Amino acid sequence: MTFDLGHHGDVEVGAGLVDLAVNVRRQAMPDWLAGPITASLSTLAAYPDSAAATAAVAARHGRDPGEVLLTAGAAQGFVLLAQALRGSRRPVVVHPQFTEPEAALINAGHHVERVLLREEDGFRLDPALVPDDADLVFVGNPTNPTSVLHPAADVAKLARPGRVLVVDEAFSDTTFREGVDGEPESLAGRRDLPGLVVLRSLTKTWGLAGLRIGYLIGPAELLPRLAAAQPLWAVSTPALAAAEACASPVAVAAEREIAVRLAAERAHLVDRLRDVPSVTLGGEPASAFVCVRLDAADQVRLELRERGYAVRRGDTFPGLGPRWLRIAVRDTATTDGFVQTLREVIEERP
Repeated sequence: MTFDLGHHGDVEVGAGLVDLAVNVRRQAMPDWLAGPITASLSTLAAYPDSAAATAAVAARHGRDPGEVLLTAGAAQGFVLLAQALRGSRRPVVVHPQFTEPEAALINAGHHVERVLLREEDGFRLDPALVPDDADLVFVGNPTNPTSVLHPAADVAKLARPGRVLVVDEAFSDTTFREGVDGEPESLAGRRDLPGLVVLRSLTKTWGLAGLRIGYLIGPAELLPRLAAAQPLWAVSTPALAAAEACASPVAVAAEREIAVRLAAERAHLVDRLRDVPSVTLGGEPASAFVCVRLDAADQVRLELRERGYAVRRGDTFPGLGPRWLRIAVRDTATTDGFVQTLREVIEERP
């Protein structure tokens, strides 16, 4: 089966539609973030200097600055990995998964193998499925599009000498678990796992998709290889200002508060969806979106557009298919309106 790996949720959104297709929070930017970004505009005559932002991100994760590489969006990180590691013998992508890792690998000339997690297992990671001799492995945690959060211990089992293990934690800051201080199951602070590279994004929680800012955390001996594949001054001055601000204690505390509220809003969406006939949740969601299976999902999606709602099609994700949709978590009022419309669309089908 052929999958459109270049398809992303933003193309689902149109004028007048309620956006449930893109997993980006759209609340007003806080002053502690807007201020530094705005101030940076007065310094654009100078070339970007990433030192302060790199140090701030490293401090946030308890790492050395030499273990952090800032990127023009997390997606650039996948491209750098694919380009810099062209000598990989057996690259593997664990699916369902964000499609950019595989697309970047293919574009760099890699022959990619897929490991498919199963719906009957809740799309949970089974480390034994990954071939022992895979020397480059990509896995999401929490995974887009399923929203499943894998135990850190299971992900860590994939690390070994001679392998680069890339963990996409672009949505890690959206996760919350009662009694856990910080992001549950994140490996960003781990320095003991050989070959571990953690990819992070500032797009989702802070609504910075248009600014393009993310970063990689990994071994100091590997990151220069990735940096060598990056153009000069790859990250703009405003994006560097955002990275530094988002690594501050104020930002991290605010992020945790947002994750708590998101957990409540996600629980509300899940509860409402479970009451809709013929809708099945794909795994236990832990992030800013949920994945559902239903008959004629492609037609339901189009009918939802006619009634004002944009959702993400699932047939472009290896491991899913035409019976799947991804739905972003929004406030409870938006959820209630959407679920009622979804119920009507399903009930009206012949």
